[in-house]
Amino acid sequence: MENKLDNEHEEIYSNAVRAGKRTYFFDVRATRGNDYYLTITESKRKYNEDGSYEYKKHKIFLYKEDFEKFSDALSDAFKEVINLKHSQEKESSDRIEQKFTEVSFDELG
Repeated sequence: MENKLDNEHEEIYSNAVRAGKRTYFFDVRATRGNDYYLTITESKRKYNEDGSYEYKKHKIFLYKEDFEKFSDALSDAFKEVINLKHSQEKESSDRIEQKFTEVSFDELG
């Protein structure tokens, strides 16, 4: 990857993640004082009525003093999503199981 100056901030590392209609960019940059920060950009293609399109972008700036807190919070959020998904799957499985175990042989006549 080639280093370049962009708005007086040097790009050190860049990674793109394509996810359906969205692309997420993770860019590590350096300030003139050699301090590092991360920008996370969500880019989504939006179609206009005439068939043309434009990209809508949302950007988050994350500074090095917040990396650990951000990483911990993101990890906790991922774990919560996984736990909620497992809970939903278990509840769904339990409901299906109850339907099959609540058979009354008297009703079969």
